Amino acid sequence: MSMTEAIGRMQGIQSMISELTKPAASESNAAALKSAAAASLATGTGSGDAASFTEALSAAMGGTAGAGSSALANGLGLGSTTAVGALKGLTAPGTVPAAGAATGTDVVAMAKKYIGVPYVWGGTNPATGMDCSGFTQRVFKDLGIEIPRVVSDQMSQGTPVASLAEAKPGDLLVSFGGNHISIYLGNGKAIDAPVPGKTIQIRDAWEQHSNLTSIRRIVPAGAGA
Repeated sequence: MSMTEAIGRMQGIQSMISELTKPAASESNAAALKSAAAASLATGTGSGDAASFTEALSAAMGGTAGAGSSALANGLGLGSTTAVGALKGLTAPGTVPAAGAATGTDVVAMAKKYIGVPYVWGGTNPATGMDCSGFTQRVFKDLGIEIPRVVSDQMSQGTPVASLAEAKPGDLLVSFGGNHISIYLGNGKAIDAPVPGKTIQIRDAWEQHSNLTSIRRIVPAGAGA
């Protein structure tokens, strides 16, 4: 495949994702699409890529794989090893800040895309469920920032914040000695993967000085929620 063809197909993918993630689509479907598509493209290396992308696309749109989605995947050249290699890590334009440019505001926006994903202990995949630290790790990874997997390691990342009164949107709130972690949204609100049987949700920040272990700032502070 020529470089011109590869670029053309990349632009086609971007346009498709942009259309499918317009406000008319639900946030959960949009997040599922982007996550599933990214996973498919990141791991694919051969002719099976078109099929896996088609399945991811269909699942995100709430349907089953059909001729239309297959034609779309094939038309974009996702069965080509060269195309998949060129498209690895592709995201919708304007959705992720440049490396090193993310702020707490970006963390908050990214976190909200996972509202409704179920809590699953040990989970790191939004398609099946995430636990509290799997959720926070995923949010920062989506912004190009690597943090450790578990709370006990995440709670030593970034810089410390002295108190909840000084916390800013995007800060990590660690509670109960390192047994739970959430993302502060500002104005007394937080978002987390709480407990089994619940989903990722926005709530009143229940961390108080009696159970708040630490607050960590990974990126520059964001504006208030």
